Amino acid sequence: MKRKILICLLVLGLGVGTATAQFGGGIVYDPTNFHNALLRYYQLQQHLIQLQKSYAKITSQLNLAMQMASFIRNMPARYRALFSQWRNVTSLNTFGNTVSWINGINTGVLPNINTGYLKATTPLSQYSPYELSGMDPSELGRVQSQYASVELADGANINAMATIGAIRGTADNVQTQIANLEHDSFSGDSSLNSEVSVLNKINAAGVLTLRTVQDSNKLLASLLEQQTILAKQQRDATTNAINTDIGRQASISGNMAQVTGTITDSLQSFRMP
Repeated sequence: MKRKILICLLVLGLGVGTATAQFGGGIVYDPTNFHNALLRYYQLQQHLIQLQKSYAKITSQLNLAMQMASFIRNMPARYRALFSQWRNVTSLNTFGNTVSWINGINTGVLPNINTGYLKATTPLSQYSPYELSGMDPSELGRVQSQYASVELADGANINAMATIGAIRGTADNVQTQIANLEHDSFSGDSSLNSEVSVLNKINAAGVLTLRTVQDSNKLLASLLEQQTILAKQQRDATTNAINTDIGRQASISGNMAQVTGTITDSLQSFRMP
């Protein structure tokens, strides 16, 4: 009943300026104004329905946003774990020839690595030109191959030491960055749990992962390099054994031919007295 009264008052209010005429105390009915008033009321109803739908949609989006913005409480106690820390190499220094090695492999400084490797390894002696000139081609090739194996192994070992030293030298900084990322990930601070902050932490974790994979690939490349040199040394040893056997067989064949020829000549020249 109240709604009908409000509708009538609204219609009368909208049409009072042009739809009424005073004749004594009565009101003249204007169908056109009444129709326009009803049309206006219908449009207001549609606007109200649209506003209600928009309100419901916005409320749903707000509830979803609030739900997505919530995070697990007390994250450190639930998920934080302890991991092993990087440790530097240590060793005894009885004859004073390991300090540079240890320093270089812990820091990645090349001068220390080179000096330490030379001090801690047995020096490779050199043949004199006279000794080299007295070798036959096969023996000279064997000596040159053995020298190449030792020198390649030295280079691979120094490169491996430099790789290990570079990783160890930056380990403290990497540990700090990982600790910062862990702290921000487990933090209850709302500014660190916004959508942009979470994406930033994901990007940082991805970069750290790529760097770690890169270091792992360097170590694997160093191991493969050393394995390749070991394979070369095994190949040289097998080749030298085969070449020695071939030379021995050729020498036996020559000796047998010489012995056989000598016996034949002796038999042919033999005469009974």
